[in-house]
Amino acid sequence: MENTLLVMSESWAASYKDFENSDEFKSFLKRLPSTHFLPISSVHLLWGSDWDLQARYRLLQSSLEIQQLKIQRTARKLFSLSVRCLHNPSHQMPRERSVMQWLNRVQSFLYCNENGFWGTFLESQKACVCHTGATLCQRPIPCVIGGNNSCAMCSLANISQCGSCNKGYKLYRGRCEPQNVDSERSEQFISFETDLDFQDLELKYLLQKMDSRLYIHTTFISNEIRLETFFDPRWRKRMSLTLKSNKNRMDYLHMIIGLSMKICQMRNSSIDPMFFVYVNPFSGSHSEGWSMPFGEHGYPRWEKVRLQNSQCFNWTLLLGNRWKTFFETVHIYLRSRAKIPTGLRNDTGQGPVDLADPNKRQIYIKISDIQVFGYSLRFNADLLRSAVQQVNQSYTQGTQFYSSSSVMLLLLDIRDRINRLAPPSAPGKPQLDLFSCMLKHRLKLNNSEMIRVNHALDMYSTEILKQSDHLTAKLC
Repeated sequence: MENTLLVMSESWAASYKDFENSDEFKSFLKRLPSTHFLPISSVHLLWGSDWDLQARYRLLQSSLEIQQLKIQRTARKLFSLSVRCLHNPSHQMPRERSVMQWLNRVQSFLYCNENGFWGTFLESQKACVCHTGATLCQRPIPCVIGGNNSCAMCSLANISQCGSCNKGYKLYRGRCEPQNVDSERSEQFISFETDLDFQDLELKYLLQKMDSRLYIHTTFISNEIRLETFFDPRWRKRMSLTLKSNKNRMDYLHMIIGLSMKICQMRNSSIDPMFFVYVNPFSGSHSEGWSMPFGEHGYPRWEKVRLQNSQCFNWTLLLGNRWKTFFETVHIYLRSRAKIPTGLRNDTGQGPVDLADPNKRQIYIKISDIQVFGYSLRFNADLLRSAVQQVNQSYTQGTQFYSSSSVMLLLLDIRDRINRLAPPSAPGKPQLDLFSCMLKHRLKLNNSEMIRVNHALDMYSTEILKQSDHLTAKLC
């Protein structure tokens, strides 16, 4: 009897499979537009308007109703026969998929069916949960077409980005943003557009070749290690690369697009280095930095390549255009996983390096070179400070603080373009507020002035421009 129920459950699953393999369902999938993203509401409209598919779906429902009655009758017989048994039979009745589950199934067919792998699509995150655990099943998710700041059309070169925008919006790096201000005016304050603003493929090639045009000269600081010197990495080591722009290069902001380290190990080493990287965007204390989320939310991981005929490896982090961001100081913490020889397990690791000891030799490493890749943006601090002070003074005097629309639009544009370069945040979490860090450390505003300027910009954005609230997480 239990075998009969098992066969019936398999028949139930086979009915779903037959429906998905039907000509009607396959034709429906082929007719779905692939030039833009289809939210579940759009899939629902197309689902309901396909008469052939609806006829085939009604056949499926009728078949499942008949099967459900048979399964229920068989289950009742089984339970009545098992009254005197020591253990009651365990059987779960199959449930019919709802229309919403079928619509999500359609989205999964569209966006989570790549490289022979399958997954389930999550519209709230616009991402796939692959059944293999890796992200190999996810196809490029098309852009969203709609009104306002949504795309008017997706790009032919990269379907995930906008190709054109609606009236009143301009295309900027695959996104549509309000035409609040002429970009040339923003360039007078911060030169966001530079000659080194390469396309992704070209940028990746230059980073792999370590092109000298992308070198940024930084100062290496560490009280715990020295370059080109072997050290014991079993305990945390800290090093920093800093620019000291407030003293040396006050007319520039700096962008990081990659990081490279050359690490050499002793032969037969059991060391597996681990790096934790914190970034200070515009100077400040260590607490005003953020941690690079390697491998999370689409963020890249370290790439490790062994150099030919040596015990050295190039560790490279390629941020590219997508994850490039402002930096003033990069803090690198090195930890390691290692199989420690028995004789060294009680060793503090704080003594001098002894290369003659074969047990200790295998755990030593050295960093031969460390390099930040990026470029600098020309920054007119005096001009920007003058614009910020106009807003600040009007606000403190209680006047109509958005009377100068051109200044408000200009600062809104600059704030948006700076905060857009913040690191990725978890779904549902706000972005970090890099703009306030720039006000604090490069324009030298105090906390009260920063709050007044941001509040004035928020009020202008919501009351005059009728845009949504600007939610960010405090960093500085």
